[in-house]
Amino acid sequence: MDKKKFNPNRAITANGNIFGFPCNEENADLIIVPVPWDATSSYGKGSHLGPQAILKASTQLNFFHHDLDKAHETKIFMTEVSSEWKKINNQNAEKSTEYIRYLEKEGEEKALGYFKSEIENINHVHKVLTENLKERCKNLLEQNKIVGILGGEHSVTLGLIQAVNDKYDDFGVLQIDAHADLKFEYLGFDQSHTSIMRNVLSTCTNMSKLIQLGVRELSEAEAEFSKGEDRINTYYDWEIKKDILKGKSWLKIIKEIINDMPHNIYISFDIDGLKPYLCPNTGMPVDGGFELNEIQLLFSEIISADKNIIGFDLCEVCPSLENNIDAYFGAQALWELTCYTEKSRRNTEK
Repeated sequence: MDKKKFNPNRAITANGNIFGFPCNEENADLIIVPVPWDATSSYGKGSHLGPQAILKASTQLNFFHHDLDKAHETKIFMTEVSSEWKKINNQNAEKSTEYIRYLEKEGEEKALGYFKSEIENINHVHKVLTENLKERCKNLLEQNKIVGILGGEHSVTLGLIQAVNDKYDDFGVLQIDAHADLKFEYLGFDQSHTSIMRNVLSTCTNMSKLIQLGVRELSEAEAEFSKGEDRINTYYDWEIKKDILKGKSWLKIIKEIINDMPHNIYISFDIDGLKPYLCPNTGMPVDGGFELNEIQLLFSEIISADKNIIGFDLCEVCPSLENNIDAYFGAQALWELTCYTEKSRRNTEK
């Protein structure tokens, strides 16, 4: 990074890179890979536009961070949003929308038969997307880069977590999410956004712990599966709020959460884990959730506990045509992920 060309105290030039930072893929320590895919989103689509909207909003931030000295010197690079995958997504999203509308009128059994070939094609394309992303991420990890995924729907993170699984003998996933995402499959889609953590559990044998934080909407089957899976620790939103109302501090809860974590931790951040006013256009907002500064304290304590952040994703940010709220708060969430990942990286270099 050429520090002379970047002044965080002046207006930031949109140079095509995240936050307007003057980095490229070769010299960056952190690589953001955007994935414009939301073909299996079942209620509200639009997250495929999230990466581009966050990129645009990111230069409007201020780059002082109270917990990271000279945060603007972080060497981070965001690869280009693939126009090819955006086109492929739009084609498949159109088919899935037709299928879901038909299902709502005619029922699942009839719809699964009528749209059989379309569902099979979406599953095939989704598998290719995951495989390609995994290989891309493995290559970056081999170069000692830290990789973050910018979605897109939550399902897109599978390829990166599988690549992390191949590199690390033991790691945990911290999932910040309104939903459990533990369905075996959904509407015939093998890699639905509602199944991402079920797929992680079944394909990532080196993941020793899945810590779910803020879950407040799930099916009975997901709740039962979670109870029977030793690798899952779920901190339900209603339990957290009840404990706080009874006088337990958020900091004390955080320390209990961290006690469940292995040393290496991957952070999977679905934006709907936050309060709905921070992400009003996300596909499935749910009442409850966290303020961003509560998540910031969580990240800070993770670093203070000497945990090592090995990767992350931010998903389900759906920009609005009417205002920039979702994109701006999405950019803020990405900035927090970036700063605490960078702080973790600097600590490991000491």
